[in-house]
Amino acid sequence: MSAPTAPEVTVRQCRVTLVRRGGWSWGPDPEGLVRQLLARLPDLLAAEYSAELAGAGPDVEIAAPVTLVVRAGTLTAVPASPVVVADTPPPAPSAPEPAADPVSFAEPVAGESPQPQSIAGFFAELAERGELDPMLALLPEAARRHYVRAALEHVRADPGALPPAVVDRLRAALPGPELPEQNGTAATESTVDVTAVRPGTAVETASALPFLLAGPLARVGYLDAIGPVLAEDAPLFAAALAYKVLGPAARGWRRTEPDRRTAAAFAGLADVPDDDLAAFARRGRPALGVLDGVLALALCRGHDPAVPLLLAGAAGGLVLADAQGMFPIAWSGSPSDLLPHWEACGRPPVLVCDSPLPRRCLADLVSAGVPLITDVRPLRGDPLARLPWRTPLWTAGAVELRHAADFPGHAARLASFVRALVLERRAVPLAAAPDLERSVTLAASLGLGMIAWQLWHDRETPEPVLALSRFGDLDASVRFEAHAVRVRVPLGRRHADLLRAGLLADVPRVPWLGGRTLTFSGG
Repeated sequence: MSAPTAPEVTVRQCRVTLVRRGGWSWGPDPEGLVRQLLARLPDLLAAEYSAELAGAGPDVEIAAPVTLVVRAGTLTAVPASPVVVADTPPPAPSAPEPAADPVSFAEPVAGESPQPQSIAGFFAELAERGELDPMLALLPEAARRHYVRAALEHVRADPGALPPAVVDRLRAALPGPELPEQNGTAATESTVDVTAVRPGTAVETASALPFLLAGPLARVGYLDAIGPVLAEDAPLFAAALAYKVLGPAARGWRRTEPDRRTAAAFAGLADVPDDDLAAFARRGRPALGVLDGVLALALCRGHDPAVPLLLAGAAGGLVLADAQGMFPIAWSGSPSDLLPHWEACGRPPVLVCDSPLPRRCLADLVSAGVPLITDVRPLRGDPLARLPWRTPLWTAGAVELRHAADFPGHAARLASFVRALVLERRAVPLAAAPDLERSVTLAASLGLGMIAWQLWHDRETPEPVLALSRFGDLDASVRFEAHAVRVRVPLGRRHADLLRAGLLADVPRVPWLGGRTLTFSGG
């Protein structure tokens, strides 16, 4: 009697479709997505044909090379050597070395929706991803009213701009008493010329760090939101963002010439007058709430409810940060403004650090049901209990004691963050209101935190201050061209680390550079 013949499956054609969900960007390394998918393909095929291949028999082999085709402006084929599908999953492949020069993905991926050019288009993108309602919930009341009205005005002029269901949801976000408009309107008019730096111009900058922020911010969809809400004022916002990660201003307001040159180059301008920044800080306040909401939504969606949030008073407000990576989620004036962010994070425990807190801050948090641990001595009547701990700590709600053990380290890192990025560095010292200062602090800190996470999370605790201190003096040469802005950083250990982590990949369609691509190289 002959032995049973092992089942055989021949795959003659395998088409793989990579679907992007939860963002507009393909990330800083689109080729890396292809490599990751290619590494998983044997397991996916084995799972698909597990019933046909059940039983004894030899391992199944994919004998012919596998080819994936990805459209990114041009047709790119990625071949793979034959691989063996065993009964047990193969070990995870090591991260591939990036190419010496990252490939430019300036052209949109096939099938990708164009960048929205209006606030209605921005809301339509959010609705398609199921994020419109969470985003509206995180917006300040004045910003929500302003931009919902703007979107509905756009719909009145163009009834097909939004689906009826989205229009109904936007109208539902408007009921309630009218609120006075904030001082100034959204940033829709500006005298800034975004083409002030002519193609062919080369600029030596004091730091490449502002340019390194663009890639991480693009990954969370932040750059895609800047165009619809800031319009022509985007370069001024970029200049303020650059100042946040450059050197501290002398006497609190005086910039060095290298820092002014660097901020102007990052913004694509010949110069950035301080008065223009202060004027933008007044008129752009509603737009800043939308940008802050984009960051907050990305961080809240990715937060692990088992990881605590950190809360500290800073510069007349309250900073709420993710303890894992020290990513700042929101910066507001009262605890009630931060409750939507806490709920969107999964209602985790909150560690309240000793700092200038608003009166009744602890009582308000406890009354809202926030479980917390604090080293702030409660006031008379505050509903907190003393923890049986070696240092004075108080608690409310059900909080695990392990968070008390981690409290000193978290508090020290948050204090370092506040000192370096809130107190020492002021982006717009002449601004009368804190909105722009807070907004660029959140954006710069997220970018710095993502850089630190990608580079060092496997060997030390990553935090924004690490990236600020280690890359702040990395100079760069910037050359402006018609369709690209090219940044060249010196070769060395830091360049190699950035390249290996995918932090020197191209950033397409940068809004404050007139839609040009930001590229990086070494030399």
